[in-house]
Amino acid sequence: MLTSRTFVKRTRAGAVVKVVREHYLRDDIACGAAACRLCPPAAPAPGNGNGSAPGLEARPSGPASSLCPEPHFLLPDTNLLLHQIDILEDPVIKNVIVLQTVLQEVRNRSAPVYKRIRDVIQNPEKHFYSFTNEHHRETYIEQKRGETSNDRNDRAIRVAVKWYNEHLKKIEDEEKIQVIFLTNDRTNKEKALEEGITAYTCEEYIKSLTANPELVDRLACVSDEGKEIEGGKIIFPEHVPLSKLQQGIKSGIYLQGTYRASRENYLEATVWVHGDAEENKEIIIQGLKHLNRAIHEDIVAVELLAKDEWVAPSSVVLQDDGQNEEDIENEEEKENILKTSVNKDMLRPTGRVVGIIKRNWRPYCGMLSKSQIKEARRHLFTPADRRIPRIRIETRQADTLEGQRIIVAIDGWPRNSRYPNGHFVKNLGSAGDKETETEVLLLEHDVPHQAFSQAVLSFLPKMPWSITEEDMKHREDLRHLNVCSVDPPGCTDIDDALHYREIGNGNIEVGVHIADVSHFIRPGNALDEESVKRGTTVYLCEKRIDMVPELLSSNLCSLRSNVDRLAFSCMWEMNHKAEILKTRFTKSIINSKASLTYAEAQMRIDSAAMNDGITTSLRGLNKLAKILKKKRIDNGALTLASPEVRFHMDSETHDPIDLQTKELKETNSMVEEFMLLANISVAQKIYDEFPEFALLRKHPAPPPSNYDILVKAAKSKNLEIKTDSAKALAESLDKAESSTFPYLNTLLRILATRCMMQAVYFCSGMDNDFHHYGLASPIYTHFTSPIRRYADIIVHRLLAVAIGADSTYPELTDKHRLAEMCKNLNYRHKMAQYAQRASVAFHTQLFFKTKGVVNEDAYILFVRKNAIVVLIPKYGLEGTVFFEEKDKPTPKLHYNNEVPSLTVEDTTLHVFDKVKVNIMLDDSNIQHQKMRMVLVEPKV
Repeated sequence: MLTSRTFVKRTRAGAVVKVVREHYLRDDIACGAAACRLCPPAAPAPGNGNGSAPGLEARPSGPASSLCPEPHFLLPDTNLLLHQIDILEDPVIKNVIVLQTVLQEVRNRSAPVYKRIRDVIQNPEKHFYSFTNEHHRETYIEQKRGETSNDRNDRAIRVAVKWYNEHLKKIEDEEKIQVIFLTNDRTNKEKALEEGITAYTCEEYIKSLTANPELVDRLACVSDEGKEIEGGKIIFPEHVPLSKLQQGIKSGIYLQGTYRASRENYLEATVWVHGDAEENKEIIIQGLKHLNRAIHEDIVAVELLAKDEWVAPSSVVLQDDGQNEEDIENEEEKENILKTSVNKDMLRPTGRVVGIIKRNWRPYCGMLSKSQIKEARRHLFTPADRRIPRIRIETRQADTLEGQRIIVAIDGWPRNSRYPNGHFVKNLGSAGDKETETEVLLLEHDVPHQAFSQAVLSFLPKMPWSITEEDMKHREDLRHLNVCSVDPPGCTDIDDALHYREIGNGNIEVGVHIADVSHFIRPGNALDEESVKRGTTVYLCEKRIDMVPELLSSNLCSLRSNVDRLAFSCMWEMNHKAEILKTRFTKSIINSKASLTYAEAQMRIDSAAMNDGITTSLRGLNKLAKILKKKRIDNGALTLASPEVRFHMDSETHDPIDLQTKELKETNSMVEEFMLLANISVAQKIYDEFPEFALLRKHPAPPPSNYDILVKAAKSKNLEIKTDSAKALAESLDKAESSTFPYLNTLLRILATRCMMQAVYFCSGMDNDFHHYGLASPIYTHFTSPIRRYADIIVHRLLAVAIGADSTYPELTDKHRLAEMCKNLNYRHKMAQYAQRASVAFHTQLFFKTKGVVNEDAYILFVRKNAIVVLIPKYGLEGTVFFEEKDKPTPKLHYNNEVPSLTVEDTTLHVFDKVKVNIMLDDSNIQHQKMRMVLVEPKV
């Protein structure tokens, strides 16, 4: 049956047009109940491999409810689904009907919740059924005159509930199933009851599940007003409504930006203003009322204060550790500490938050701070991230949750509450436990780490896999070449392999062969979307979070020895001076003759007894690599040091038993040279073909002020560091040697690394500065690691189109889409880096847990006003030695910024001084365990 929907909309030019859309109504849409014989069988759910539709059970096996003891299905409205998704995801809740009306509204209002409910619908064990009520002849309704679309949708939901109840009565079964309508909207519930529908609020229904009292904790506090502390006094100013904020931003009264809370000081934050204006890029917000309930990463509107109210960033460390949440006077005292006298140059633009444009809340990991009051149900939750305020939650299981890492979601923040309200979501396990802490680390760094879904896995090749005639169409067969790979020990995701051979004309052919991942991951499918979302593989100390499923990462795409593999090859013809005469790219098929570790490759090169094909190739490659490296360094490329740490694990307990700093062999450098060369060659090729949408990587030159600390530190040792160009910096670092202090050069290089900017991906059509400072290359990209970096997959696709080996697709040539993607990839790479550091820090703590107090040599890297930062070479470990301690008299401190030195009583400490420290684990705060360092020599 055909009906038409008419609506009026305004065009860009301001004219009003009437739009008529055809709307099809059908009789063959199934109700989803397994016991129903009246409806046609439901279609199989996507991603459900066995072909059966998981719909509603014939006999609903939900939890026992004291309100409705007979079998029933649940049907929630939109707001309930939006706010109580944590409840609906719980394994206890089954047999839920999700209407199309509800799904469409959720999709428009919250993408994350929409994705979560789609995942639940696809889970066959949950028996959720999505019913297309808007296209069913008996449940579709027209909007009445004068009825808002909101009221029309509420009515459509009630009509669907009534239809279901009538329809299920016709099923010839001794037990009648009823549909229960769940809504937290008072008016909607009253109307439903008048119409004879059984309706409950979420709270009423959940509290009736006698066997599952723990679900009550997961209820979201829905209305802000209802949860305000009874008679609590107003603490915060009201938020300006969104419509007024938008007008204010347009007229320039307010500025829009991203709110960044401070880790060190809970009464201070900065707002990074959006837009290109040069002045007022960063605005300081100080004091509780000015912060006005904004939370880290929210998009807020800020009003600038008058110049005489501007403040300076405070150098005080303030942690929020009060238990009594109503102690506002105490807060005012603390705010006065911030207003210490500062000189006029330090003042920065200062403002106050007037409203929230977009909340960017996520579920937070942390621990419960149990209330002192016996039998209390209200407790404070302390997030692991110090930038997030504490959250008030209600729970009956405080005793069980003490000492556990838990997840809590924020529901709202009323004006008269010192902290936001939230609800308990999930218990992760005991604090300090290795599995739990790894989970916290991944969640807090927003690393997607859930198992790959069925939908994603369905796009993998079927096993047993072999190379077909079709695969060979645009490929060269290079299986006869002496190809080998060189990687760290235990590496299963081998991205790259090399070959070297002398050709008839006295020249050399060198090839870099990279796993052809883009052959298996096709644009736009679920596997591709999951890979771009992950962006990168994350390597933790004893765990790898893959970007692509293991079948690809460790098997079909891994260039293991003695198996045929698909590759993308970059080949050069060179002379013996490593000058490139010709470059060509081709998709290929290779068969690696050996997978070696760096150490094995080094032993082959050094061993006079070995002269087989692979070994002579390695020697040839090594010789060329040395020439390439020298050329690069002569061009001004930097070689910087970073103390990287590896743990030796106990094979049984997987606890770290020893830790060593990584040593680099010549062969590391050999592989690196050819990877850099391939990346540069590919960058040039894709940029020549696609000047507007090549995905490239740049490394901006640091602003000169970044180098101050390095120049001053070197000067204190009578050395000169020049920083006017990368070449000048590289040369002066090479000259900065001290015969009496050999480690000094490494320290200078470590310090130089800290002065650098972050390298980033960008789209060539959206930028004009391509230079890579660290590599001294005018153009650069990532091509050599597509198993573990999504950027490389895009580069492979661009290169394949450039050489005619594959076809293009619209998103590949859309520079705005590419720029958005680069933004996500840069974010994922940064988070992966932070997660890796946090993993090393956690394993370092585990290592020192059993060691007691350890005494080690250290070097001073930085001096601060009240502390020194030291590096312990033996462990590649960095830590801070504080000279002001609680409950101890503060020593006399004098800080000199020019020399970088700190005088403690009568002892002066300079940057790079060698000292002795005691290292121990401080686990007094179980959630924020840290390494504590105390200066032993010189004695102060």
